[in-house]
Amino acid sequence: MDAKMPYYMAYPMPFSYDDERTERMDFEYMKSMYPDAAKRILPYVEEECDRMEYENSMVYDQCPDKLQLRLMCRRVYDNVRKRERIFFGAEEEAGSSGTSGGGETGISGISGTARERGRGDRDRSPSLRDLIEVMLYQELYKRRCDHRRRCRRFY
Repeated sequence: MDAKMPYYMAYPMPFSYDDERTERMDFEYMKSMYPDAAKRILPYVEEECDRMEYENSMVYDQCPDKLQLRLMCRRVYDNVRKRERIFFGAEEEAGSSGTSGGGETGISGISGTARERGRGDRDRSPSLRDLIEVMLYQELYKRRCDHRRRCRRFY
């Protein structure tokens, strides 16, 4: 007589655990193809995300606060600015030699260097700020997905 096949063998379930491993490998491969500037910024972004990764963090809120996310981007930008000369070495030298002697005052009565400091670093490298912001949001998205997957409740 024909032996009956067990149900689980007749309709095998796909291995859902392999999907996570495949996604992680794909993500790591894509990160390895980042341009050099992004590869240098990535450790600072991951460090900030690690610092904010704790239970009940605002990172895991349903709608994270935009101000807090901007502050995270600012901290990453400040760390990159302090530690990486490749992005700011030439700009700082040009900025210090570009002002004319003695700190001339403009129409508003503020010296040229003080005016630059008052504006902040916003005008100096908006593309670097944008790159940091995009990389941070992408890293947070990945961590939020992993957190949801880990904290799934089956009851």
